[in-house]
Amino acid sequence: MTHSTRDKILIAAATMLGEDPTARLSVRAVAARADVSTGSLRHFFPTQRALIDEVVAGLHEVDLPDDPMQDLTRTPAERLVACLQLLLSQVGTGERARNHWGALYNAYVASSPSEDDSHAFLALERLSINRVVRWLSVLRDDGTLAPGELEHHARFLLTVVNGLLTERALPGDLTRLEFEKRTLTAATSAVLQQQL
Repeated sequence: MTHSTRDKILIAAATMLGEDPTARLSVRAVAARADVSTGSLRHFFPTQRALIDEVVAGLHEVDLPDDPMQDLTRTPAERLVACLQLLLSQVGTGERARNHWGALYNAYVASSPSEDDSHAFLALERLSINRVVRWLSVLRDDGTLAPGELEHHARFLLTVVNGLLTERALPGDLTRLEFEKRTLTAATSAVLQQQL
């Protein structure tokens, strides 16, 4: 399948973000990855922000393969826990989790991020929020979600996930994974209707 130059650029940038959410989507790096000239990249995306916005907008439309929310053999709570575990699995454990957390720290905490870096972070954060909102929308439509704003519930759940991601970067053992599931179950119960 032959991709247009614009598609090659978007695929390269999305791949770079998938490999490293803190990747600097510089014109040179993305152009090199896409095997196009920097002039071609600038033709389609005159600014780094325009490129980031387009990549993140495209990622909003991507459905996860084997999305746990669609598994109707599970209870709503089990489905939501599985979805949140899917987010955790993307960073792994041990050294991989430490590298991920370290990259986030270096990019956004250790020193003040540039405006473009802040824009990229906020765009990726919005992507995560929207992913969880989509899952919660299914539960709302099923009548199993507790009252409240979807985004508020999503931000609460992502705060729990972010805490667990940080914990994964710290020294520990595999018993922590069972604790994670219990933590996610407790967080999930906070946003679901209490079954009488």
